[in-house]
Amino acid sequence: MKQVKFGSEELGVSSVILGCMRINNAEDPVKVIETAVENGINFFDHADIYGDGSCESIFADALAKTNYKREDLFIQTKCGIVPGKMYDFSKKHIIESVEGSLKRLRVDYVDALLLHRPDTLMEPEEVAAAFDQLESEGKVKYFGVSNQNPGQIELLKKYVRQPLLANQLQFGIKHTEMIDQGIHVNMTDTGSFDHDGGILEYSRLHDMTIQAWSPYQYGFFEGVFIGNEKFPELNQKLEEMAEKYNTTPTGIASAWILRHPANMQVIAGTMTPHRIEEIAKASEVQMSREDWYSVYLAAGNILP
Repeated sequence: MKQVKFGSEELGVSSVILGCMRINNAEDPVKVIETAVENGINFFDHADIYGDGSCESIFADALAKTNYKREDLFIQTKCGIVPGKMYDFSKKHIIESVEGSLKRLRVDYVDALLLHRPDTLMEPEEVAAAFDQLESEGKVKYFGVSNQNPGQIELLKKYVRQPLLANQLQFGIKHTEMIDQGIHVNMTDTGSFDHDGGILEYSRLHDMTIQAWSPYQYGFFEGVFIGNEKFPELNQKLEEMAEKYNTTPTGIASAWILRHPANMQVIAGTMTPHRIEEIAKASEVQMSREDWYSVYLAAGNILP
């Protein structure tokens, strides 16, 4: 398993993350965890809202049935979304959310806590106070954000003492906006639109690990592009590359993300053991520059 640095820390973590949003639908959660760890995945991503909290509990139940020690795993959770109502970065909500996650996960601490989407009513002093308390009590080791742009991160950094090490962002072959705007500099076409304030370059400059969520989806949860008849040219290219690199189309879609030098991780949300295995193995695939660009073009992108 390819390892990456977690942000600015001298800490190696697996380049593939097992996203646990759907573990409440897994046929055998124990097998899911065991397959991940056996294939080098030591990083597990949660959120307080996944399954209305049940996903964290199911993970804890399954983990207790394995032989793995807590310290062998990197467990991350997220907070800040009150589903269907609001975002909440108040100190009270952050503290209560983390304490709830710790109880459901049956652990004394989480390795990382991310703020889950931006809260426009955020008072950064409250976030700073929450982080300080959680760190001093030993309940959270590292901190980060999710779906935030450079301006939002800089506002937090003005008040928060701890380094922000990661940013979860949607990214994949059919969600390439953060790359497009860099390629289309000084152009007026759609690809030149800067949706995120140069978040790709910002992340590299500030040693923030990008965690790519929904890496195999197109649109906003519209569906999976792999094997989808809507994208014949892309899937033909994925099949061609899969044969060349002795992997699968899903493996190529993963390796394509990890080929980028921006220190990214891929969040694999599958609960199917054989797919976990193929994604993990694909972390070792090192695509050539030419092949990387050929996939980018097959996805319908253009080079000015």
